[in-house]
Amino acid sequence: MAFNGNGASDIEELDKTPKLEQNGDHDYETEAAARRKASIAAMMQNTTGEVKNPLIGIPRPQLMRDVDAFATQYGFSSDEVDLLKKGAIVAQNPADFENMPELDDHDRIALREEIMRRWKHPFALYFTIILNSIAAAIQGWDQTGSNGANLSFPKEFGISADPPDCGASVNDPLCQKNAWLVGFINSCPYIAICLFTGWISDPVNEYLGRRGTIFVAAIFSVLAPIGSGLTQHWGQLVACRILLGIGMGLKEVTVPVFSAENAPTNIRGGLVMSWQLWTAFGIFLGYSANLAVYNVGKIAWRLQLGSAFIPAVPLLIGIYFCPESPRWYLKKKKPYKAYKSLLRLRNSPLQAARDVYYIQAQLDAEHRMMEEAGLLKTNNFFSRFVELFTLPRVRRATQASGIVMIAQQMCGINIIAFYSATIFSQAGFSTASALFVSWGFGLVNFVFAWPAVYTIDTFGRRGLLIFTFPQMAWSLLAAGLCFLIKAPKAHLATVALFVFIFGAFYSPGEGPVPFAYSAEVFPLSHREMGMSWAVATNNFWASILSMSLPRMLQAFTPTGVFGFYAALNVVAFFMILFFLPETKQRTLEELDYVFGVPTRRHAGFVAHEQIPWWFRKWIFQKKGEPEPQLYHFEDTSVINAYRGDADGPEKVKTYHQELGSTLSA
Repeated sequence: MAFNGNGASDIEELDKTPKLEQNGDHDYETEAAARRKASIAAMMQNTTGEVKNPLIGIPRPQLMRDVDAFATQYGFSSDEVDLLKKGAIVAQNPADFENMPELDDHDRIALREEIMRRWKHPFALYFTIILNSIAAAIQGWDQTGSNGANLSFPKEFGISADPPDCGASVNDPLCQKNAWLVGFINSCPYIAICLFTGWISDPVNEYLGRRGTIFVAAIFSVLAPIGSGLTQHWGQLVACRILLGIGMGLKEVTVPVFSAENAPTNIRGGLVMSWQLWTAFGIFLGYSANLAVYNVGKIAWRLQLGSAFIPAVPLLIGIYFCPESPRWYLKKKKPYKAYKSLLRLRNSPLQAARDVYYIQAQLDAEHRMMEEAGLLKTNNFFSRFVELFTLPRVRRATQASGIVMIAQQMCGINIIAFYSATIFSQAGFSTASALFVSWGFGLVNFVFAWPAVYTIDTFGRRGLLIFTFPQMAWSLLAAGLCFLIKAPKAHLATVALFVFIFGAFYSPGEGPVPFAYSAEVFPLSHREMGMSWAVATNNFWASILSMSLPRMLQAFTPTGVFGFYAALNVVAFFMILFFLPETKQRTLEELDYVFGVPTRRHAGFVAHEQIPWWFRKWIFQKKGEPEPQLYHFEDTSVINAYRGDADGPEKVKTYHQELGSTLSA
């Protein structure tokens, strides 16, 4: 398949689907070829926004033969073949499971509860998410250990940027030099991630799997904080923080992907966003540790940096007991092991069989797309990196993940996460007050992250961002202006209030979305590489922010810095509005079709249909007009029948009552 300069493919040829004869026997091979071409076309350049199920349209006899061939090739037993056949039938037409004679009552109950009781899942799934949450808490604690330590380690190492330690004023050359040096030390983990660790995560995941990569990251997360607390020179601290960045980078790339690949579609966002929820909790724990030990003397900063090893210990031990990602097994051509993982991650064997066969069918369609494009011949590290920016479907995912990751730094959250104690101290807060307000911000950040668990899969990733970014812009600007208030009590109270309001809007929006979103938008063939790009992008800008902020505070004052980042929130809002596709309620493989829609088509839809509809509904109060839709899904009727239908819950309740004896058996 040839690509033109704009990345478009020869869609016209692919769209010439052969007309099939209606009389006589079906030509199954011709029909299958036609479906493959249409599927490839939709994924490469999906101008209609249609999301296709690759199993739809396959005649039942052919589907059963395909299942038999799949089971024989990969060593499934005869009992498992029967399950696979039922699973394939359900995957082909998920909306009609109530009317399938092949299913028994237990099967129907399991499939119905999957919709109506979406948080009911096996222990193994939640244990995996708990371990991933611990990994996230380590990340947050690692970030905030330096927040409190910044108040004392520069003086101990002779690199303080505060007069009179370095000169008569902040404009003294030595003060400016030390400000950049302190910023560099704080930014070392993020520099290590964006230049090195983010990129080695791809081959490490390739050879060690998700669990093995997280285990290696946990080793670094135990040793590096301990080393940081024992350093005797700022150069040694730099080395330890680079090692800390190795552990942080491996976790950032792998943990959200591990959660996304294990989670069911209908709660994937809620489970994957646990990364940010528990990162927020780790930030809170880090602030708590900073506050608890700030008054113990000269070793306070050593305890603040070193204490971050504590949550890494259970992660190091517990990750061994988690099931490996089924999609990683499928990528390694081990469907039977993927099925065994899914048996631990799903409520019933039927759901495990359905998912392994459906995911494999979608991956086969993705594989054919790459084969048609001639990409399989050069599928190595460097070619996958180049394809992030050249293959249209992947390029759009790269662009979208880059937007949400850059926006997380543009919004200004890390000026508070990294330097809140320093900012508040410069604004006239005592050391205790600065650390206490930072602790309060950490608590707000954690508490207000919880609503996203329930809204990220209903309001959607994009919806949360569009609502919260304007609120972050005005609250951050207000916090900056409050630094100008002269009355001491009002000054301190209003700054803290608006910083807390900012955190309350950040936590359910730009907090959880970037890593959850980036973990799901790339095809399996480019998922590790794509997540490496996303994490490297995020940490590149985090390192720029961390390195530059001490000097920015000297040059701009806190008011100027807060105003600058408030303006960046506005810029980020428009980037998200026009260029960020929604991903809620779609399987990871169905997103191939979502990102097959050209960026220009998406931006045009927003400008010409979505925004005018919003104004008509909310400004001119013209109610009743349905919201325009860019994507057209084939299998939404099952959700409409139970989640959208007002009688849906009552139907399920009645059905359970009628089959109570069956359920108890």
